[in-house]
Amino acid sequence: MSEFPNAGFFRRLAALLYDGLVVIAFAMLSTVLFLLLVQGAISLEWLSMSGHEDISAFVQDTPLLYWLRLALLVSVSVFFFTYFWKKSGQTIGMRAWRLQVVTTDGTPLSWGKAALRSVCALLGLGNLLVLIDFKHKRALQDRITGTNVIVLSKEENRRVYRSLD
Repeated sequence: MSEFPNAGFFRRLAALLYDGLVVIAFAMLSTVLFLLLVQGAISLEWLSMSGHEDISAFVQDTPLLYWLRLALLVSVSVFFFTYFWKKSGQTIGMRAWRLQVVTTDGTPLSWGKAALRSVCALLGLGNLLVLIDFKHKRALQDRITGTNVIVLSKEENRRVYRSLD
């Protein structure tokens, strides 16, 4: 059991809002790169816009491209959270709100556990469970993956951040 308390809903929500802005920025960059690749395929005549007025309309009306773009956006989001949870247990937003993901047995998160946790979070909706779990304050993703989100002291938060150097 950790010496730090588990994080409540509103603190988790605040961190998620910070992280959401970063994920949106990565999603926008990924979409631009994806559209550039599609434009390149059209320029090389590997694809034909077949009467569509722009690339966005073409991607929307082409099921394979539509699902590839959607898979790319989901992958970017999952990778963002997985990477940071694996690296330090903290995303950018979690760092700002002094939160950290830890396993219940004290071991570091594996890539698989961090990825599963990201998927099980259901775009943040898994945190709603914290509102009814008054005693343990665990979200859906915490229960499934055997993790907790704890509130660090200022000193411990600085120590975690410095240990990344």
